[in-house]
Amino acid sequence: MWVYEKKLQYPVKVSTCNPRLAKYLIEQYGGADGELAAALRYLNQRYTIPDKVIGLLNDIGTEELAHLEMIATMIYKLTKDATPEQLKAEGLAPHYVNHDSALFYHNAAGAPFTATYIQAKGDPIADLYEDIAAEEKARATYQWIINMSDDPDLNDSLRFLREREIIHSQRFREAVEILKDEKDKKIFF
Repeated sequence: MWVYEKKLQYPVKVSTCNPRLAKYLIEQYGGADGELAAALRYLNQRYTIPDKVIGLLNDIGTEELAHLEMIATMIYKLTKDATPEQLKAEGLAPHYVNHDSALFYHNAAGAPFTATYIQAKGDPIADLYEDIAAEEKARATYQWIINMSDDPDLNDSLRFLREREIIHSQRFREAVEILKDEKDKKIFF
């Protein structure tokens, strides 16, 4: 089904070791509105969505996995040279104690990833509106991380991700209209 290209969807550069920014980015790694939750949500919902938009959920869900890989790369690059003292100063001591420098799916506050982040109602319109909301929340979070960041290299990648969230939201809005049009068509026998 998928072909994996051994490169990131968009280059990830960071200017310097910065555990504080890494802590913020963990929200997009394992948080409720992060990339893992989005990928799992869309790839799961595709099984109960009409054929006219199933490919959209598959495509965006797959792209979210690519975004997850970018976020993981950012976090790794921002923390790979950090000392335990630096991690402690930025509130990452609990993560360090439990996982050392390994990535782990939790949000910026340290709460572990949970399947309750993944919504699926089985009603195509309800699910697509949930997806639109998820994309808009992710877009907002990326903007807030950019606002907190002083790393121009990292911000370039974050802007790319923010823009992809906007595109995904637009595509889900288009899918809603496609399904509404289908629902409103009269069937004559």
